[in-house]
Amino acid sequence: MLYRIPALLIAITIHEYAHAQTAESMGDPTPRFMGRLTFNPLAHLDPIGALMLVVAGFGWAKPVGINPNNFRNRREGILKVSFAGPAANLFLCFLAALIGVIMAKFGLLSQGVQAFLFWTQMYNVWFAFFNLIPIPPLDGSKILGELLPPRTAYQYENMVGQYGFYILLALVFTGIVGAIINPFARAYIGLVNSILGIIF
Repeated sequence: MLYRIPALLIAITIHEYAHAQTAESMGDPTPRFMGRLTFNPLAHLDPIGALMLVVAGFGWAKPVGINPNNFRNRREGILKVSFAGPAANLFLCFLAALIGVIMAKFGLLSQGVQAFLFWTQMYNVWFAFFNLIPIPPLDGSKILGELLPPRTAYQYENMVGQYGFYILLALVFTGIVGAIINPFARAYIGLVNSILGIIF
């Protein structure tokens, strides 16, 4: 837990900050007014969601509130804000691996630092792909909603949205979420290792 909790807080903070910063860059000041344009993890932490992530591998942070009407381009704004969180997590996963390789190359990688970087990679890659699942209220559902025709998106949100939390619980505790996420996570980690192997 000494290494997992800081890694988890970093993954959650980066994910939500990326949403907030992207919304700000697209013309929506709502996250700034709500105090979410910060690297302070306490501003983004949902205690129950964080505990669930540690215990069950399924969890959530406090959602960043946005007002799509403030975006210069509503559809582009929603898509970019929704992608920003998972993209930031994937980048941080790569960065943790890069730091580990560099430190190992110079003989600076202690067992504790290695454990911390390992969990930083794992939480970030899991958080990224979990949030891309197209079930409300996850980022993937917002992306899907913008890609579907408006009528279909509305029907999907009405049909699935009200049961989204229970669907996610069922998927997690039956192991289906792991079966969905793990191949993508392994593929991404493999890609990262391949890239670093070529560089170093």
